[in-house]
Amino acid sequence: MQDNGSVFDVLFTWHGVVNLITLSVLEIILGIDNIIFISIAVDKLPRALQKRARFIGLSLALLVRSVLLCLVGWIAHLRDALFTIGDYGVSGKSLILFGGGVFLIYKTWKEIIEKLHEHEGGHTKKHDDKNSFGAIIVQIIIIDFIFSFDSILAAVGVSGEVVIMIGGVVISMILMILFSGYVADFINRNQGIKTIALAFLLVIGGI
Repeated sequence: MQDNGSVFDVLFTWHGVVNLITLSVLEIILGIDNIIFISIAVDKLPRALQKRARFIGLSLALLVRSVLLCLVGWIAHLRDALFTIGDYGVSGKSLILFGGGVFLIYKTWKEIIEKLHEHEGGHTKKHDDKNSFGAIIVQIIIIDFIFSFDSILAAVGVSGEVVIMIGGVVISMILMILFSGYVADFINRNQGIKTIALAFLLVIGGI
């Protein structure tokens, strides 16, 4: 029992509280691109399914981050170079992020083309079948996995305490789940903002 208590003792120190708050804010900032992608992706679904898809998407993001926090050593190992191209060492993390960037650019560009066609046709296409719901959830899982790496590395950088890292991730994800609906409505109601959001995702994918 004493050992269990010592694990959480850091939460009752000023240093621990500051680290927890700092990490929570940082995780929210790093999660903005995730929220934007989810908001735009679920807009294709009927409104009745959008809230459920956002909740499932962000809950999966929390699950993915929690699992990866338990695999910090493996993630750190991914930064080791597998091979080199010229003077540049290519690591497992680089390959994963490259693949994720290509996927994000493809999905964002496809979304832009669809929006242009909708503008020309004067209507918005909605998908109401279960296959579309499942496909969007799969896309969200892929993006969650890719975006989780920077989130986990940031958590490790802020604090080496596992309880602080998990606490910061959990707090940030709960806040994002609570407010993601407002963000999604704002983005999808304002086409100008949505265009900027799509451009932002293209930049993130390129980086």
